[in-house]
Amino acid sequence: MKFNKLMAMFLAIVMVLGLASVALAEDALKIGVIGPFTGAAAIYGNACKYGAEVAAEQINAQDGLKIELLEEDDEHDAEKSLNAYNTVLDNGAQMIAGTTTTTPCIAVGAQAYEDRVFMLTPSASSPDVTANKDNVFQVCFTDPAQGTASAQYITEHQLGSKVAIIYNNADAYSTGIYNTFVDEAATLGLEIVSTSTFTDETVDFNLYVSDAKDAGADLVFLPIYYTPASMILAAAKSMDYAPVFFGVDGMDGILTMEGFDASLAEGVFMLTPFSADAQDERTQAFVARYQELTGEIPNQFAADCYDAVYALYTAAQNAGIDGSTSVEDACELLIGQFAGDFQIEGLTGTMSWDETGAVTKTPTAVVIKDGAYVGFND
Repeated sequence: MKFNKLMAMFLAIVMVLGLASVALAEDALKIGVIGPFTGAAAIYGNACKYGAEVAAEQINAQDGLKIELLEEDDEHDAEKSLNAYNTVLDNGAQMIAGTTTTTPCIAVGAQAYEDRVFMLTPSASSPDVTANKDNVFQVCFTDPAQGTASAQYITEHQLGSKVAIIYNNADAYSTGIYNTFVDEAATLGLEIVSTSTFTDETVDFNLYVSDAKDAGADLVFLPIYYTPASMILAAAKSMDYAPVFFGVDGMDGILTMEGFDASLAEGVFMLTPFSADAQDERTQAFVARYQELTGEIPNQFAADCYDAVYALYTAAQNAGIDGSTSVEDACELLIGQFAGDFQIEGLTGTMSWDETGAVTKTPTAVVIKDGAYVGFND
């Protein structure tokens, strides 16, 4: 008899706690986070996921509106990304921090435009991501901006006088940066002595590196992701070729590649909006917590997604959005914020947006020294 009463009391407590947690979940702002948590691009997706989790943890430690992250893996595949998008919506997502990579983001953005779901991608940088979609915005620099800024930075800091370019002509990200780099280089009088292209299937880069070396290039521009970049650096080492290598944000993550010899990247430059060695209190708190979660130093992708979550949260608060707001209403209210005079100070700079979805912030360069990113002071 006593056992039955105790069991009834226990079940009642469990039910009350369960209802309380449901109520909390219903009141929380629900943000979908979509990216490649497994597969060849997992370094990017997991950086975004953990960056988002650090932001959510900090926000939920404060008084006021809470957030809930709904995370789904898309394996850097457009079809799987659409499935992930549908899953987070089915689970109650009111907005999306994603997707991480460009090709999936173009596919998901088109569907989100039809459904009227607001998206803020931390790292999909092609202009095609936001083109003709009033509900899709970017935290990262656009590809054209990276190409232009890279040419300007190389020229202003006199990093090289003869430039070779190795890029992926099958990739929208790489091609977009290449095109604007070439245009700006011509304007600035920066001499390009070698141009080589490859595809996603390329695994031998010796010919491309040899071409750059034979052309006398003292700087090699790499508007590519870290996997082919790692093979290019290895090929250059085997040839005793040591130009300045200058990459863009897609190379961020090269130091945490499994099996990669970090010494090959010594002296490599990257254009990025984030440096983990920055001494401001907010960056140091983020880096410390990220390291506790992952055992790794956060890269630019982690910082961009941290900023994406904070931007969505802050804009939602400004617009009066809470856990009860419909996804369609949240979309229109967030468009009003981001396409208006909304501005936020993030880890990656002071950000504002225009009606095209592109972000305005200032890029900086880091250089790899002793296996870490450090700010460049010439």
